[in-house]
Amino acid sequence: MSESAGTKSAPERRAAGGPVLQDAVTNALTTAFFEELAETGYGRLSMEAVARRAGAGKAALYRRWASKQAMTAALVSQAATEGHLPDTGSLRGDVREFLEGWIIALGHPQAIRIILDLMAESARNDELRDALRSTVRDPRREQAARLLRRAVERGELPGDSDIDLNLDFLGSPVYWRMAVVQGAVDQGYLDRLTAKVVAALGA
Repeated sequence: MSESAGTKSAPERRAAGGPVLQDAVTNALTTAFFEELAETGYGRLSMEAVARRAGAGKAALYRRWASKQAMTAALVSQAATEGHLPDTGSLRGDVREFLEGWIIALGHPQAIRIILDLMAESARNDELRDALRSTVRDPRREQAARLLRRAVERGELPGDSDIDLNLDFLGSPVYWRMAVVQGAVDQGYLDRLTAKVVAALGA
């Protein structure tokens, strides 16, 4: 079965027991989803608008995601957890790369708008909140926890380190700076922040 997305064909893949899913269509739908979400917000987001923006049929969209919530959880999780976990051999190096990656992610034109919108929507929508916690928050925190556990194994952090509390110190300052304060973030700031976070972690 063919799918239209206004792009040239790409290698195809087949869902288990289902039709062939073209990567070009999936990519077009993914791009359209984030553009639509950033412009309209989750509350006004519709599956039909995403398909229309992608130049694809609604059937192509529903073959991939059963609902708006399922599409949001899957695609936001994919975007939030992609990329490698820093492994420089030192806590300071890992923290610096982690913070720099977070700065780059939040610096994307769509990122802050989408994050703030989904946080606000999650306060009103328990199902969306639970879906994003399990697919986005928990996997991201587990990735960062591995970074901290490696530092414990190397002897850079105490064996009784409060990993859960340290995760708050690791991720929160960049969000506060970029989303709330909306202050400048340059290499000098990154260096100072790295030193402060490492000190707060107890190294």
